[in-house]
Amino acid sequence: MRSLLSINDISDEVETILNIATDFKEGRIEEEPLKNQKLAMIFQKSSTRTRVSFEVGMYELGGTALFLSNNDIQLGRGEPIKDTAKVLSRFVDGIMIRAIKHSDVEEFAEEADIPVINGLTNYEHPCQALADMLTVKEHKGGFDGKFVYVGDGNNVCNSLMLICGCLGMDMAVACPDEYRPPAEIISQAEEYAAQNGSTITITADVKEAVKDADVIYTDVWVSMGDEAEEEKRMNDFAPYQVNQELVDLADDDVIFMHCLPAIRGKEVTAEVIDGPHSAIYDEAENRMHAQKAVLYYFLKVLQE
Repeated sequence: MRSLLSINDISDEVETILNIATDFKEGRIEEEPLKNQKLAMIFQKSSTRTRVSFEVGMYELGGTALFLSNNDIQLGRGEPIKDTAKVLSRFVDGIMIRAIKHSDVEEFAEEADIPVINGLTNYEHPCQALADMLTVKEHKGGFDGKFVYVGDGNNVCNSLMLICGCLGMDMAVACPDEYRPPAEIISQAEEYAAQNGSTITITADVKEAVKDADVIYTDVWVSMGDEAEEEKRMNDFAPYQVNQELVDLADDDVIFMHCLPAIRGKEVTAEVIDGPHSAIYDEAENRMHAQKAVLYYFLKVLQE
């Protein structure tokens, strides 16, 4: 049974899924292809975009989504992941889990008898990356340009590196050396990029990184779970704020992206995120179209 835990799980199918997302957005796929199917949505971490996009998306596909917080199920009281996964497999057709530890989602997928979708972990955020590249495709017409990620080499950055490599889009990550993405992610992204004629660059020089950028992307400096490091992170990332001076170094038609929620005045200035280059609301909307494509692909296409 195939699941989506990482961009690695769809490395040869990214464009297929993005094309399905475009078809959904433009109304070219049959109505209610997942009629009567059920999706369990487990949230160990709170969300806005993940919950609403999956719930509304499943509804539009003709199915039903069940919101399950840690307080709603026995998993939050210590029930083994195996037992929860096996039981839910008898009730629903798929499981989306927004978890703290990536290893929990891996165990869930190993024990479940139905597809499991990673809605976010501390290691990857593949659904966000799919929505992001759908946005790039719409605004830039393809993936020939330069994608620059500025800030913390976190879960979002990890998935973006992998997906840029898969799509053959040049990517530069500008971050302090202490916050570089994991070595295994860099290595895998570079392997994909080499296969597809692009490059992956990691640098501490943010101004050099954003020169001629077609996309500038950033994320919060303090993610959920990093609150104890807040003061240090604020100091370390201060030179990596995406402000107008930085944007002016990029291509004239650069788009700014952020997975949200954003903190104006920290990782990005209000002038940029609310300015003419910003694509954040298109990007947020595309979470639903990308997730509809993932649900359709894993719950229907791969089951036929």
